[in-house]
Amino acid sequence: MKPVGVVRFLGTNCDQDVFDAVAAVGLKPKWLWYQDQFDRRDLAAVILPGGFSYGDYLRSGALAARAPVMKSILDAANHGTPVLGICNGFQILCEAHLLPGVLLKNDSLRFRDGWVKLRRVGEASAFCNVKESVHLPIAHGDGRYYVEEDQVKQLFDDGRVWWRYEQNPNGSLDSIAGVLNDKKNIAGLMPHPERAMFSYMGGTDGRDFFTSLAL
Repeated sequence: MKPVGVVRFLGTNCDQDVFDAVAAVGLKPKWLWYQDQFDRRDLAAVILPGGFSYGDYLRSGALAARAPVMKSILDAANHGTPVLGICNGFQILCEAHLLPGVLLKNDSLRFRDGWVKLRRVGEASAFCNVKESVHLPIAHGDGRYYVEEDQVKQLFDDGRVWWRYEQNPNGSLDSIAGVLNDKKNIAGLMPHPERAMFSYMGGTDGRDFFTSLAL
């Protein structure tokens, strides 16, 4: 079984949670340092965790998107390796132009945390074992998804909108909570599945995001 790579950037604070979540479903996690390169053939998938990389200076994810490890992530993504970006990881993938759109400040201009209900819209190639409706926690200040108006319909038509909020917590365009690339192997979402792994956490809907990688 090939390991699942978990990227560590400076300032990332959800990396250990993701590492533990991968291990909790019987997969083998492997750290990927932001300054290093890796061989895509050695990994089953790559996850970019949440957590304020580089202190969110300039823009959330903007500096991390230019880290050396992103060269290897681009190569892996182009060859079909599953890549998942969670919260700040989603922001990084957008800043690196591996996913469409951008994450802006919440419409309330305040940090939002709590639990949200999501409904799946599109089908990710590597995360297809997830229920159509899930309950997951959020924790972000820059979670408002935005693309130009002429791109919105195309994203829906192409099945690249992955998740939508049932009650929009941050002003995201069309309540979009997660999107996919055109090949459906790169996925990003703002809520944190690694924080919904066990009942004592408040729910277990996050487990399927990680067990899907074993299929």
